[in-house]
Amino acid sequence: MSASISGQELSQWRQQAIADLEQAQLSPKEVDIFLQAVTDLDTLSLRLQSFREREKIPLSYSWSEITKRWQKRLQARVPLQYLLESVVWRNFTLKVSPEVLIPRPETELLIDIVGETVRGDDGGIWVDMGTGSGAIAIGLASILTKAEIYATDYSQTALAIAKENIINTGFADRIILKQGSWWTPLEKWKGQISGMLSNPPYIPSAEILDLQIEVREHEPRLALDGGEDGLTALRYLVATAPDYLRSGGLWLVEMRAGQGEKVVQMLENQGNYRQIQIINDLAGFDRFVLAERI
Repeated sequence: MSASISGQELSQWRQQAIADLEQAQLSPKEVDIFLQAVTDLDTLSLRLQSFREREKIPLSYSWSEITKRWQKRLQARVPLQYLLESVVWRNFTLKVSPEVLIPRPETELLIDIVGETVRGDDGGIWVDMGTGSGAIAIGLASILTKAEIYATDYSQTALAIAKENIINTGFADRIILKQGSWWTPLEKWKGQISGMLSNPPYIPSAEILDLQIEVREHEPRLALDGGEDGLTALRYLVATAPDYLRSGGLWLVEMRAGQGEKVVQMLENQGNYRQIQIINDLAGFDRFVLAERI
C-alpha cells in the first residue's frame, strides 16, 4: 500500500518545519522545495495551502522516512540536494550524493560561455575534467550537438553517478567516461582536444574549516581542497593543457572569486595561450577564465 498523509497533518507539519528552519537561520523556502519532491503538491497549492482539505496526499517515501531525512537537514545540516538525491541544473534533473559536489547555478555559465564562444562548427573532441555528477559534460552535450565529449574523474563512485545522469539525460551515445587523474586517461588524444572545461577544487586547505557546515561536513573534500593556496589544480591544468589542446582549442575553468588575476598570470607565463580573459558571474565576481591554445 502506498504511503500517504492527510492535508491537515501535512499543513501542521509544514508550519512547524518553517518555524524550525527560521530558528536554525535557514531559508524557509526549503520546506516547500522538500515537499514538492516528496509529494504531488506544486508551488501554488503549497503557497495557498489549498491542500489542507485533501484526505490523502500520496508520498514518495514512508512518512517516517521523510521526517528522518528532514531531521538530518536540521540537526546534521545535510544539504537538501543530498536528502532528495537530486538537483535541478540548467534544464536537467541530476542525481547527486555525498560522493559528488552539488552542481551550482553559477557553474551553468560555463556552458553559456562555450555557447557564445563557439560559433558554427560545434564538433570536435571536448573534455570535462573532474566531472563529478557529470553536469558540465551533459551541459556541453546539450549545446555541442556534433561534439564527442570525454568526462574524467578520479573517483569511481562519482563516475557511477555521472553514468546514471548521462543515461537519464539521453547523452550516453555522446559522452564517454574515463577513470583517472585529470588528463591521465586521455593520453591518446594529445593535440586533438577542441576544448577543456573544469570546475576544479580551488579552496585553500586552511580555509575548508571556514566553509558552511553543509559544504565542509558533507561535500567531498577531494572536490573542494585546492591545496595550500587554492591553486594546485588550476596550476596543473594551465601547465598540462597545451599538450592536449589543438591550436585554437579552448581552455575554460571556474575558480574562486579573487583568483582571476593569478590564473591569468599563470596562463601568460606558460606561453602557449592567447585571448586570455576573466569572465564575471552574475553577481559581478571574477569566476571564470577563458583562454585559447596558440
